[in-house]
Amino acid sequence: MKMIAINKSASFEYFLIDKYEAGIVLEGSEVKSLRNGRASLSESFCEIRAGEIFLKNMHIAIYDKSGAFSTRESRKDRKLLLHKEEIAKITGRVNEKGYTLVPLRLYFKDALIKIEVALAKGKHTYDKKQTIAERDVKRATDRELKNYRTF
Repeated sequence: MKMIAINKSASFEYFLIDKYEAGIVLEGSEVKSLRNGRASLSESFCEIRAGEIFLKNMHIAIYDKSGAFSTRESRKDRKLLLHKEEIAKITGRVNEKGYTLVPLRLYFKDALIKIEVALAKGKHTYDKKQTIAERDVKRATDRELKNYRTF
């Protein structure tokens, strides 16, 4: 499994509840660009329209050798492919207060391009501060364990 892009801020900004693996509808030139690793999930989000889920604001760089037949829009909406039952479950949860659908990572699975999305609930500032404190404590203990030697 080769990673293409990771949304590092998602786990900091949200509590991740359920994760789903989805396919994504792409053009040939976009696939070529993804094979070169030229994508970003940093400002992307998911939207539900008419029983379908779309990924908005994901940047895929324009493939320079694609010619005149490729689209020249790098941040267009891209449809995600999920089962109807999964879409219904996600739609029911997103309609509740505070839940959203966040893209986590984009990767190759065999020859297919998959995206992992998570049903998430937003964190408050005090939750974010607690996450930072836990990360600092873990880093300090790892540093101490690394420096500790047994004789």
